[in-house]
Order: sequence, then C-alpha cells, then structure tokens
Amino acid sequence: MTTLIEKARKGVITPEMEMVAETERVTPEFIRSGIADGIIVITQNKKRNDIEPLGIGGGLRTKINANIGTSGDKVDIDVELKKLKVAIEAGADTVMDLSTGGDIDFIRKEIITNSTVPIGTVPIYQAICEIVQKNKNLYELTADDIFKVIEKHGEDGVDFITVHCGVTLDTVKRMDNEGRLLDIVSRGGALLAKWMLYTKEENPLYLQYDRLIEIAKKYEMVLSLGDGLRPGCLADATDRGQVQETIILGELSDRAVEAGVQVMIEGPGHMPINQISANILLQKRLCHNAPFYVLGPLVTDIAPGYDHITSAIGGAIAAASGADFLCYVTPSEHLSLPTVDDVREGVIASKIAAHAGDIAKGVRGAIERDIKMAKFRKSLDWEGQIKTAIDPERARKRRSENPPSENDVCTMCASFCSIKIGKEK
Repeated sequence: MTTLIEKARKGVITPEMEMVAETERVTPEFIRSGIADGIIVITQNKKRNDIEPLGIGGGLRTKINANIGTSGDKVDIDVELKKLKVAIEAGADTVMDLSTGGDIDFIRKEIITNSTVPIGTVPIYQAICEIVQKNKNLYELTADDIFKVIEKHGEDGVDFITVHCGVTLDTVKRMDNEGRLLDIVSRGGALLAKWMLYTKEENPLYLQYDRLIEIAKKYEMVLSLGDGLRPGCLADATDRGQVQETIILGELSDRAVEAGVQVMIEGPGHMPINQISANILLQKRLCHNAPFYVLGPLVTDIAPGYDHITSAIGGAIAAASGADFLCYVTPSEHLSLPTVDDVREGVIASKIAAHAGDIAKGVRGAIERDIKMAKFRKSLDWEGQIKTAIDPERARKRRSENPPSENDVCTMCASFCSIKIGKEK
C-alpha cells in the first residue's frame, strides 16, 4: 500500500489533502508539501472512511485532544460514551481512549463506532492489563504481546497510537543518574521502565521499531512517539532524561518518515512558564519540525481541582511558541477519573488556549472571530456575542441568571455602560 507520505513525495494531492486544505484555508500544495516533509500529519486510519481527515502540524490551526476511558475502579461504557459525545460537542478535535478496566476491546470498538473524530489509544495499557488478567507477572510480558495489541488496534480503526519508544535503558539511566523528585509519571513509561528493570532487556518498542513501522504503515496509523520520561513536577522539567528521550524520538521520527509513516512527537508535562518556549524550540530542532503534541504544560503543581486552568495557561504559551496539538487536562487531574462535566470543562479550557496560541502565531483566520465579537460588543448585540462565544451555552446561562434592568446592557455597569454612553449624542 502506498501511504500518504509516499503519495505526497510523488507530487500526488489526495482527496484527504484537499479536504484538510479547505478546512484550514490553505492550498492543497501546502498540505502535500508538509506531509512529504513530515511536518504535517493527517490522522485517519485507512479503515475509517466515516470521519473527516484531520490535519495537525505547522501552519495549521492548533488542535486539541480529550482523554476518556475506564479505570480498574470505574467501568461504565455508557458514561464513557457520554464523555465522548460531550467532548466532541465542546470542540475536541480528537479523543483518546485510555481504558484500563473492563472489556477493553469492546470499549474501544464502541468508542470508535460512536466517534465522528479521530481516535487515539495507548496499546501498552491493554498489553499490561491482559498480562495481569492472566495472573502473570509484569516481567512475563513479551514483545509479541505488545505488537499483537498494536495490530489489533490498527485493525479496529484506531487513527493514532502513543508508543513510548524513547524509554530505553540509556534514557532511564540518565534520568536516574541526575535524580528526580517525582521519578516517572507516565503510566506507559513507568510500566516499560519497570519491565526493563526486571528483565534487564531493552524496550521492545525501541528494539523492534521497524516492526512497529510496518504495522503503522499497514493501517496508515500515525505514530505518536510518547514522552514516557516527561516531567511530572516543575522541579524535574527539562532534565537530562527528558532531553535524551527527545533526541531519540527525533531519530526515530526520521526513520518512520523515511519509511512512509506519519509521526508526531509528544512533550511535557509540568514545566515553569519560562521554560516552555525553549522546550518547543528544542523539540522542533531535534525532531526536524515534526508535529508537537503537548500535555498542558501545567505551569504550577499546587492547583489540584483547577489543573484545567494551569494547563490552559501553559497550553496557550506552548501553542503560541509553535506546539501543534494540545492534550486537555480536566479539573480532576491528579485527583480522580474525570466526570462528564470535567471533560467538558477540560475541552473548553484547552480550546481557549489553542485559540489564543493561534492568534499569537498568526494562523489564518484565527483573529476573525475575535473581531466579530468586538463588533457585536460595540453594537450591544448580546445575542451575537453569545453565539460567537467559545461556549455559547455558558454565556447564555450567565446572562439569563442575572438579567439587567435594561436589555441593551449587563448588570456589571447597568446604565453606566461605557459603550452605551459612547453611543449617546
């Protein structure tokens, strides 16, 4: 099968490229060239023709992802499908199923069936869960176990997968030698590091990377090279383990693109504001401008219950600095499995961050909506303001809960509204 990258290199503009170009208000040639160079990806498994292709990468609108999925303590497929629906309605561009409880195969298939956006997964989670269900020890996990699950996800139609290929014996050793306050906080990274500690063997996802490439190529799955050593607190940001992993991911990204497989790079994590731009620059340089997918970054560690806000602050700075894809964080981060309402809050916060970043980096058409809002405010058109808002439902609710005595103003300023005063002759 000829992949999108291989077609792009031959100068072929596919229908998927044309659709993304129209959505992004750029030329099809811009998309084709970006895919050929590995700086743009289109997340669409070849087995899924029921979704619109999504472009992620340089020069395009910053996209956002919402994580859903069961845990060992909470298994309710109906709730997860509600989260899926709410996430998409709130504006998530993609959804990742991170399920680790219940019938994981069934849950994934239901989510894919009911989704109108690309779906991502982290196959190592299921591989580990299956070992545990068989009452085996972690060290009994084999490379075949991992790749069997990856193949299954591709066959089911998963559009992109997170694979922690950069968690190697060397990167973990560098991290240990420098020392960390919070060690490894990535589930996939921690599980693989523990497996390597037990077995004294190299990470199969790194050692058998060509095998991974072949599966991804077969299904046109985008490889999202996971940041298994991402910092989990501000004190660990930009340490040697994180940077060494990024170097390795850049090398692996080049290998995949050369083989015709699309790749994204994942990044931190928890990080002080003053390190965010430097980290984006570092990733783009080391990974040859591959699309960058960041979690947050969360700019402080002391706001549990409000981490959708700490994440949005960091996400806006990251997007403005060149990040292409933001993974949302919900108010439940660090505390519990998110509720349906948490999912909605997380998506909206991430959308605000992405939009603010797009304005800063001059993405085509980004500021037009803000100009439209300013015009509605000048004319005291409250219905226009509500409809233009990122969250019209909440805007309408807030205004209706506290109605003004005069319809053309709000209760904040009432008759002293500066805009109304300016209009009076």
